[in-house]
Amino acid sequence: MIDAIQLGSGALECVMLTPEWAKPLAAFLADLEIHADTHFFAPHPSSEAFIRDLCDTRKRDMYYLLVSGHAVAGYGLLRGWDEGFEIPSLGIAIHPAVRGRGLGELLLHFLHVAALARGAVRVRLRVRAANSVAIGLYIKVGYVFERDESPDGYLTGFMRLTRD
Repeated sequence: MIDAIQLGSGALECVMLTPEWAKPLAAFLADLEIHADTHFFAPHPSSEAFIRDLCDTRKRDMYYLLVSGHAVAGYGLLRGWDEGFEIPSLGIAIHPAVRGRGLGELLLHFLHVAALARGAVRVRLRVRAANSVAIGLYIKVGYVFERDESPDGYLTGFMRLTRD
């Protein structure tokens, strides 16, 4: 799947996760595993069956793909609403073959607008303290990290989406 991502050859768009994207997303998650990126991003099982279940339209959590043609270049999610949380948790990953091109920032901004449209006034995320590249991006777009003495090596960041 890595060689299939050619950003210059087609449109780049954010699409909602639907059942027809289950196989490409499973391949994307497998590529993350091959590159040992699941240490930083492993939000859920990567089976096609599990991914199809995420597409249940009765659920409030949101899952989006950043795609180029039929290839998944990035994956973003806003979840926690289905468990009753008011502030959704955000997560993103960009395919290793297309990192360093601003796609993470693009996907973050898209997810912020999606959360705001759903009524969220803040979002939260957790990031491993060792993931300095991601932390730099989150700070750049406005996340504020709480002082955290987490024994699991994570930091928690928040971003306000409204100016009230």
